[in-house]
Amino acid sequence: MPPVSIRAFTATTAAGHGRAVLADALLQARSGLRRNDFGDAPLDTWIGRVDGLESFSLPSALADWECRNNRLAWLALQHDGVLDAASAMRTKYGAERVAIIIGTSTSSIGATEEAYTRLVDGKFPPDLARPRVHTPHSLGGFVQAATGLRGPCVTVATACSSSAKVFAQAARLIEAGLADAALVGGVDTLCGSVLFGFNSLGLVSTDPCRPFDVARNGLSLGEAGGFAVLERGTDADLLLQGYGESSDAHHMSAPHPQGLGARLAMSAALARAGIDAAAIGYLNLHGTATPANDAIEAAAVAALFPDSLHASSTKGWTGHTLGAAGIVESVIALIALSEGWLPGTLNSADKDPACGPQIRLQGEARRIDHAMNNSFGFGGNNCSLVFGMHA
Repeated sequence: MPPVSIRAFTATTAAGHGRAVLADALLQARSGLRRNDFGDAPLDTWIGRVDGLESFSLPSALADWECRNNRLAWLALQHDGVLDAASAMRTKYGAERVAIIIGTSTSSIGATEEAYTRLVDGKFPPDLARPRVHTPHSLGGFVQAATGLRGPCVTVATACSSSAKVFAQAARLIEAGLADAALVGGVDTLCGSVLFGFNSLGLVSTDPCRPFDVARNGLSLGEAGGFAVLERGTDADLLLQGYGESSDAHHMSAPHPQGLGARLAMSAALARAGIDAAAIGYLNLHGTATPANDAIEAAAVAALFPDSLHASSTKGWTGHTLGAAGIVESVIALIALSEGWLPGTLNSADKDPACGPQIRLQGEARRIDHAMNNSFGFGGNNCSLVFGMHA
């Protein structure tokens, strides 16, 4: 594929607001996880909660979009020059030539949950009777209203691969001539459906998650928002060089036992980037800390990559941010490229011997030319991305 320039990128997570804070947390091994304090009857677990959302509000002109998810989107947009870069693309190409591709898993369902618990005569209460909020496309519509961009506007909802797949879709739109640039990203916020839903599947740990640890026993859920601005051309310092998507459809929530979908996605991303597996210096793994996911992903990685690869899961910093995981962990891969710091796997002390030498628990300072991000969703909906430095 023709590489695509990355003009700006940012993430707001439990580790902090913006890219610099996240990079420092990765360097200092400072986790954003806390004991669950979300909701009236919190589960016994740890979460990655973004500070400041309850005291933050949308501008009055965007009040019809008010909900926790859209507040986090607006907060994330304020950092690292993303809004300025999107505005520059609008000026350069026209608003109709800049696409918006946004990933989310639950969108604004938290507001809908609250509305149903507070029904007044069978109707949503006045402060929550906002039709623009109670829809899966609320996030995409909000970002369009907030930025003034008028190109194709798409919400991708493929569970945990959602905001990785936005890069692939944007690259296709640009290559097809349907857009010259794109604002891509993803946002998901904590809500009852997420916390109790994953708990009902037996996937939530009562301890901070420990990806690839021999004693791992489940995930820590989190919330986050992130964005990137992509543009046609290859003159930026950082590039999207390849993507790979697969849908093995093995099971509603369990990965394919031989990692078929994972291998297909990673292989396709390498092929589109035109590089060998040995060229990847860092791989941000999906690595949720559930027993099956980690073992299967590690085996798929070992089948494709040499022992020298530095691969790690960063969910110990942020929690599993579901529909925002793709953008957050793409930002981390881009930090690895630009800063030369390859993070380890936080909270994990005793690596599962079934996992290959590619899985690293300790961080490492090393300059690299290419990085990959894996994001694997329910239903076997997988996406891998390859990023690189401008030659």
